[in-house]
Amino acid sequence: MKITHLASRIVRLPAEEPLAGGPPPFGPTYDFVVLELGTDDGVTGLGLTFFGGALTGALKAAVDALGALALGMDPMRPEQVAETLGAAADSAGPGGIFTLAAAAIDIALWDIRGKALGLPVSTLLGGTRTAVPTYASGALMRMFPLEVMERSAARLVERGFTQMKMQLALPGRTTPALEVERARAIRAVVGPDVDLMCDINQRWDVRQAISLGRRLEEVNFFWLEDVVAADDYRGMARVAEALATPLAGGEYVYGLAPFRHMLEAGAVDIPMIDVLRAGGITAWMKIAALAEAFNLPVVSHLLPEIHVHMVAAAPNGLTVEYMPWSCRLFREVPVPQGGMLAVPARPGLGLEFDRDVLERYGTDG
Repeated sequence: MKITHLASRIVRLPAEEPLAGGPPPFGPTYDFVVLELGTDDGVTGLGLTFFGGALTGALKAAVDALGALALGMDPMRPEQVAETLGAAADSAGPGGIFTLAAAAIDIALWDIRGKALGLPVSTLLGGTRTAVPTYASGALMRMFPLEVMERSAARLVERGFTQMKMQLALPGRTTPALEVERARAIRAVVGPDVDLMCDINQRWDVRQAISLGRRLEEVNFFWLEDVVAADDYRGMARVAEALATPLAGGEYVYGLAPFRHMLEAGAVDIPMIDVLRAGGITAWMKIAALAEAFNLPVVSHLLPEIHVHMVAAAPNGLTVEYMPWSCRLFREVPVPQGGMLAVPARPGLGLEFDRDVLERYGTDG
């Protein structure tokens, strides 16, 4: 089997908050680059990536350029394709647009491989489970008024979510008292049995993270996420040592090597792996195995319809972030039921692009 052709396009989906019917957290659109990678056997693999803003066009160009380099190669050999792409773009470095573009191709390769063999990607990767826990993400954002967050949190509980994530580090003028008050309010709405996570998005320094983290321990967060700058491994390690609450982090990290540095520093208790910034499914599983060697669980970032395969396959996969911004791209995706997300049983990723959505919101630039 050989890769013979590819097609990509930009799809700008209207921004929305589909989990609890709240206001869209960002806007006006979520911009994706979608990819179809074809073979001489008639098997087509689906991939996607995104970066956002003014660089989406540059990302599409990178996907097209790297995809052209893969023409004529065997899609059943993702490591060989990755080596070829990496060698051709070695001066671009291990992160940024190169990695995001290469990830779309790697995802499509795994989709082809699963379809060709008649197996779901999760099975090809190890297939330890057919369903995994999932948590609601994106409905409890820091820019929302507290009353909106409280209504949304109650709605998530009604929908059967047993795990959900909020944000702190409020925009504008804030105080430790306001931060703690908001955390207490959401905990009061969801009750003591819900796993409540909290994302800081790198907005605290080490001193703030330790001070506020200690005050927030009464809320019993399941984890605090990205409390300080993502590349401040020493700083994160200081916070991890000081707090009883587990620290999660890694969504901003590109590639395998930085995760090794992060784990060696003892910076996080729960590595969070983004399939796009990792470089694709192949790299995601390597990072998960690295974390397993440190006896740590892993979680995903965005793209739940793809990440469900890896979290289910990894022995140390903990939970899938259910932030369904990309789900409208597909005709059918896994839907949370009772706090669990079922792994698609169809071959490959088990996904099919919704042609009407692609035509309605797609563009070449």
